[in-house]
Amino acid sequence: MKDFRNKVAAITGAGSGMGRCLAVQLAQAGCHVALSDCNEAGLAQTLVDVQRAAPDVKVTTDRVDVADRAAVHAWAESVVRAHGRVNMIFNNAGVALSSTVEGMAYDDLEWIIGINFWGVVHGTKAFLPHLKASGEGHIVNTSSVFGLFAQPGMGAYNASKYAVRGFTESLRQELDLMDCGVSATTVHPGGIKTNIARASRVSPSVNGLLVRDAQQGREEFEKFFITTADKAARVILAGVRANKRRVLIGPDAYAADAMARLLPAAYQSLVVRETRRKRKQLMPDATSAPAGSGERA
Repeated sequence: MKDFRNKVAAITGAGSGMGRCLAVQLAQAGCHVALSDCNEAGLAQTLVDVQRAAPDVKVTTDRVDVADRAAVHAWAESVVRAHGRVNMIFNNAGVALSSTVEGMAYDDLEWIIGINFWGVVHGTKAFLPHLKASGEGHIVNTSSVFGLFAQPGMGAYNASKYAVRGFTESLRQELDLMDCGVSATTVHPGGIKTNIARASRVSPSVNGLLVRDAQQGREEFEKFFITTADKAARVILAGVRANKRRVLIGPDAYAADAMARLLPAAYQSLVVRETRRKRKQLMPDATSAPAGSGERA
């Protein structure tokens, strides 16, 4: 996929962040786009941005919950009917959950796995036959820096992103063996300036263990957002053009990848030590962390 002109790309999570930037940049490259999101207001703004940036490309929008298998498959069929074919699927939609494993509600776990992992599976399986039929296709699945190494308080998020990584790496090998004209790339963004922190769910179980409260947790999370969504989209599209198996975005992603490679087990104790130091800074009046807190499912 060296050239995006006159190709057709489908993008989930296109209502903001990297999804919106991918839509605009692909359109500017002459690619027609099919956009989906649960956020209809955000999706409408993306449509305006795309039409302003590239008035000659065809754009379609649909409200799609990626956790709904039937809805994603129906959307894939709709995209092909509207555009005649589809060459790329960017499974970009994602959410975040901060919770200890002990305090995690099953409903929250099912919610994040449904979007972050099953959403990728649904998008991959729904679009793959159409990508093969086009003769030239690419699947781009968004994992995370936390698909490379784990951290406390993010067990469900880590699980969903590690799952995306394993799923996509296996898929890429199968596609290579098939030699069917379709490829796949796993994307591992570091801290990207998007709305994911503000839209995240935060369990009371992290209070006192990692942060004082949910608001402080979101604020601390956003401090690590060092790469713009626009730059992230440019890196992703360059990775597609180069047919990369793995795309790392941001210096933090490269640092995390190096740490996980050099210290595959020992990095965990380093994370614990740093978390304790940070907790002392955030909560200087806290003498010790609670043994367990928050809701239980």
